[in-house]
Amino acid sequence: MKEPSALTAAVLVIGDEILSGRTQDINMAAIARFLAPFGIDLHEARFVPDVHGEIVTAVNALRARHGYVFTTGGIGPTHDDITTDAVAAAFGLPVEPHPEAMALLASRYKPGEFNEARQRMARVPQGASLIKNPVSVAPGYQIGNVFVLAGVPKIMQAMLEDVAPRLARGAPVISRSLTVRLAEGRIAKELGAIQKAHATVSIGSYPFFAEPGLSAFSGTTLIVRGRDAPEVVAAERAIVSLAASLGVQPENGRNP
Repeated sequence: MKEPSALTAAVLVIGDEILSGRTQDINMAAIARFLAPFGIDLHEARFVPDVHGEIVTAVNALRARHGYVFTTGGIGPTHDDITTDAVAAAFGLPVEPHPEAMALLASRYKPGEFNEARQRMARVPQGASLIKNPVSVAPGYQIGNVFVLAGVPKIMQAMLEDVAPRLARGAPVISRSLTVRLAEGRIAKELGAIQKAHATVSIGSYPFFAEPGLSAFSGTTLIVRGRDAPEVVAAERAIVSLAASLGVQPENGRNP
């Protein structure tokens, strides 16, 4: 098991509809926000089509590299919902109906409506534990360090409530945001020196530009992130001093 402060996670987004551009993924950002208070860093994200071999390869690569893997999509009742079969193959396990999932789904439908297609949603890799779905009943599941979640954002986010107690906790990241009315290129060299002097934090630089005719201004948003609070504060102060030396007072941060 990794040290809690070094825990990392990956997201595997599965589905042709995402890669075609028909559907916009918002699950990755939601999972990253969910993990932050646990001190778990989202270090990698992959997008794969509904292709069995590609899902298997991605699951195996990601679960070997990270403490946790979250998959989204492909666990519905249709022919292209192949995530469960692929995840089971990645672990070398058979797929079987889960008795609790079967009972939950059967209770949702009228007699005769719980057909073979809907029963597919109760299939999990052998030995998997269910993840509750308070929105539409059909559960996700956990196998090893892989959490298999729905692709519909509202359902996926609701499933995370049942995932939370299963996660280890590390030191959460502290973040500070500063906005300066300075072009990125004007402060790039000095920012590099500040980053070098405070190697335990990360300093992100995000330029933005005013639109013609608006009163908004162009400038740079600087995000300081780290787990060592004194170092975060020290880097933040160094940036404030840099801005002051150039005659600029930093303002409240904007979203980069």
